[in-house]
Amino acid sequence: MCVTAVESRPAGVALTPSPGGHRPFGARIKAFVALTKPRIIELLLITTVPVMFLAAQGVPDLWLVLATTIGGYLSAGGANALNMYIDRDIDALMDRTSQRPLVTGMVSPRECLAFGIALAVISTVWFGLLVNWLSAALSLGALLFYVVVYTMLLKRRTSQNIVWGGIAGCMPVLIGWSAVTNSMSWAAVILFAVIFFWTPPHYWPLSMKVKDDYARVGVPMLPVIASNRVVARQIVVYSWVMVAASLLLTPLGYTGWFYTAVALLTGGFWLWEAHGLQNRAKAGVSGAKLKEMRLFHWSITYVSLLFVAVAVDPFLR
Repeated sequence: MCVTAVESRPAGVALTPSPGGHRPFGARIKAFVALTKPRIIELLLITTVPVMFLAAQGVPDLWLVLATTIGGYLSAGGANALNMYIDRDIDALMDRTSQRPLVTGMVSPRECLAFGIALAVISTVWFGLLVNWLSAALSLGALLFYVVVYTMLLKRRTSQNIVWGGIAGCMPVLIGWSAVTNSMSWAAVILFAVIFFWTPPHYWPLSMKVKDDYARVGVPMLPVIASNRVVARQIVVYSWVMVAASLLLTPLGYTGWFYTAVALLTGGFWLWEAHGLQNRAKAGVSGAKLKEMRLFHWSITYVSLLFVAVAVDPFLR
């Protein structure tokens, strides 16, 4: 979920890897890694591993952490590769996605499809054999939800695409908990809710920045069909619910003073930024002065700090 630098060229013009169609081995390896969208997976793992510490109320089995991390990368990577396969038509027309491997020709559509399916199968078996079958089912469910429900059904049809499609991004929380306990709990459900309500106000600021890209390909992200004022108001609403959800862990006895302090401080700063964006939108500010990317960048810092607190808190109780 980041804006990537692209070459100065007309959108939709695919690059050829090199004269004669030669594709260097090293570049091919990098291209297959790029299919997994490593930057997005970083965020998923940030929410997976700390939950394992909370579930264990201390240090979980480190081999289990490693197995869960590898399985999570393979599963999310497979989902992302299949997403690129399905979206290759619009990726070629959008500036921010114009350097993806299928657009440049470094990877063929058939190779991408086979790669994504292989990762889906391998990750499910990996989870089942090395973690547990509940985690395997949750992982496969997240992959199918992202590929089928979000990418194929919601993304090009509704402005609520990222709201409901974001459920797939919440699943690593449940996977982390189930990996340790082979069960579910209200703590996992609460953290699932935090990520659910975090996703729209995390992604909508980026969508505001690149809404012309989405408009060009007919993807109805909320900033494409609604004014900045409306989008900012929705961001504020989701932000308040997110912060409120993050504070439920302590009264229910799952966390202590350290997590609560971090949740209050980081949540308070989030709300300050969200209301600042809303005030600028209300005033009719647009362009660079809207500063929508400040909230996007803070959202990544916020979720990182909050889940570090989730991991550290058991040691301070």
